Amino acid sequence: MKKFTFKIGGVHPNDSKISAEAAIEPLKISPKIYISMAQHLGAPANPVVAVGDEVRTGQIIGEPSAFMSCYVHSSVTGKVVSVGPYKDIAGREAIHVGIDVSPDGDVWADGIITDNSLDVKFPTDRQTLLDKIKACGIVGLGGATFPTHVKLCPPPGSVAECLIINGAECEPYLTSDYRLMVERPEEVLTGVAIIKCILGCRAVVGIEENKPKAIESMKKALESLSEKNSEFNDIDILTLKKKYPQGGEKQLIAAVLGREVASGALPISVGAVVQNVGTALAVYEAVQKNKPLIDNTITVTGQVSPSQKNYLTRVGTPYKDIIAAAGGLPDGNIKVISGGPMMGRAVSNLDATTLKGTGAVLMLSEEQTKRKPAQACISCGRCVDACPMGLEPFYLLRLSRAGMMDALEENAVQDCIECGCCLYSCPSSIALLDEIRLAKASVMKIIKSRPRK
Repeated sequence: MKKFTFKIGGVHPNDSKISAEAAIEPLKISPKIYISMAQHLGAPANPVVAVGDEVRTGQIIGEPSAFMSCYVHSSVTGKVVSVGPYKDIAGREAIHVGIDVSPDGDVWADGIITDNSLDVKFPTDRQTLLDKIKACGIVGLGGATFPTHVKLCPPPGSVAECLIINGAECEPYLTSDYRLMVERPEEVLTGVAIIKCILGCRAVVGIEENKPKAIESMKKALESLSEKNSEFNDIDILTLKKKYPQGGEKQLIAAVLGREVASGALPISVGAVVQNVGTALAVYEAVQKNKPLIDNTITVTGQVSPSQKNYLTRVGTPYKDIIAAAGGLPDGNIKVISGGPMMGRAVSNLDATTLKGTGAVLMLSEEQTKRKPAQACISCGRCVDACPMGLEPFYLLRLSRAGMMDALEENAVQDCIECGCCLYSCPSSIALLDEIRLAKASVMKIIKSRPRK
């Protein structure tokens, strides 16, 4: 069987998929939930509830404030106790709606279907589907949390030729997408068919070779669904070679279609639209069950973690409650990361709560996270070989340290996807990613400040 991958750069870190056999289980709902209004790419939502209001599960509590914004819904039933600043994982303040959860359980908002029966018959009117996806606040769950209804509306003159579903889950430790493909393949594939219907193109689900159970589960489900419904006929399951960061949009497009997205261009420029496995499931639930994006699957893992879990978690759950449910923080100096070890973010505030796009809670020991002292660059070029975007990280570092913003832009620092391949491959232990990330932020700020033509 032929296996596909991208050609430029990439590394092969240890999989560490030690939570792969942990079936998804519902996490006990916390007594108090804090739901951020800034949990999608673009402008934060505007809260539309006030202190003292009673809310139901799935009820709108935040409305879009701009074109690039999303609805936010209550993930629980209870009473609003606060609307205002609350600190995120980095200690920064954002507007959250705090809710005291009712001890009597969920009372669902009108129209939401709560049974788990499979429904593969869906309306084919494009605008009806888009309206449902928008109303349910669906965002990309592959990391960027791009509003899905916006992404599924290519700009005028652009044509989607292929929908690519990201089932690579190439980041070490993460297994939530894997479990969705193993446990809920029919629903995921129905979501794929819905998105494909909106775009009017074929679809490919790319899964890395280290997930044979997921490949088998998805292929078996697709075969069964295709026999009953023609909407599933133009969907293929593609086996990918194991390589990081295969889940990056441009890398996945290169692997599946053999096409390169130019600097500054969007995937649609080469006829591709990329969505995540979790997003496909959320689309299914929005269209078939009228269910907003109020929960997602979160992996709790790490060699030092007391247990390995994949929890179905309500949006707005405190990190401390997730960790407590999995056995608590182990002894010693432990670093908690939201996400994986390559692209995740350190959690400095365990009172912070999960977002729609939270995918993992990773616990690492001091020994695993302690960096070696940085040495002088030996000009070996390994960071260049590893960069999946074809950049020269060592040169970008020099430009950054010299404060040469124009040169950084000319050398495409804005194309950096912050995957960490440069840091991972550097024999001198230079903090390439840290400094390049800061330089990229500065350059992007300059670019955004320019008058639009």
